[in-house]
Amino acid sequence: MRAVRSLVVALAASIGFGLNVQAAELSEIRIDWATYNPVSVLLKKEGLLEKEFEKDGIKVTWVQSAGSNKALEFLNAESIDFGSTAGAAALIARVNGNPVKSIYVYSRPEWTALVTRADTGITKVEDLKGKKIAVTRGTDPHIFLTRALADAGLTDKDVSLVLLQHADGKLALLRGDVDAWAGLDPLMASAELEGGAKLFHRKPENNTWGVLNTTETFANEHPDIVNRVIKTYEAARAEAIKDPAALKAALVEAAKLPEPVIEKQLERTDLSQPAIGDKQKETILAAGLALQQAGVLPADADVEKTVSELIDTRFAVTQ
Repeated sequence: MRAVRSLVVALAASIGFGLNVQAAELSEIRIDWATYNPVSVLLKKEGLLEKEFEKDGIKVTWVQSAGSNKALEFLNAESIDFGSTAGAAALIARVNGNPVKSIYVYSRPEWTALVTRADTGITKVEDLKGKKIAVTRGTDPHIFLTRALADAGLTDKDVSLVLLQHADGKLALLRGDVDAWAGLDPLMASAELEGGAKLFHRKPENNTWGVLNTTETFANEHPDIVNRVIKTYEAARAEAIKDPAALKAALVEAAKLPEPVIEKQLERTDLSQPAIGDKQKETILAAGLALQQAGVLPADADVEKTVSELIDTRFAVTQ
């Protein structure tokens, strides 16, 4: 179907209709929302995309992503057109053949840290040797954990990884099924404030950017649609900064978590840098090289080239 639409675009352009046909030949835009992407929650609640595309007769379908891994699975399967992930998670997917393109920055967060309970005696990364750690593979918390272990002279062979989605990882930690958890906000803030969990290893600079992604196919076939989605995201981001109370209320409703938890999440979330470019390349490249050194990425992978292919500045906003 996408190939047929692409042919329609090409034929229409050749006879003078230009890119306006992009809206006419799309009937639906599928986009994710996630509690780790506060702007997406406000965007969905306010119906801004629906208003933007109403005149074109384009339906907006929302899909919740429980983590970067899920958003990337959805993108790879072409079940969504836009997905929210961490930058380094998108890089791993791209190395593994997922034709993802990062097009916009929705946040600069400190959304992950290593978390434990007060009764475990764990105070530093070295204490994790021989311990059970809950983690969601292919996400920024997984990448954060891998880098933390490497910096402490450990690998995943020195610990026991328990692969769980983020919400289940939090529950496993608080139940005592695991000794530590590579956390993700707002669930991490919930574990901290409601469950008495301790963030024993924090390193904000190793949290990679929150990026909005699309696929190569969609970006090439529908550049005007991509620009309009980003323009609408920008409207939601501006509203979030102007009215933080509305953002907090939307997140409280979506995440079904108390205000203090969401406040803690938002304290660790910078929404001021939406333009994608060199800053993201530097951070994601550093993460990629660290992962390659740790054996997570293949030794023969050209990480720098893949980062350049991942970051698509055609649609970058200006500040």
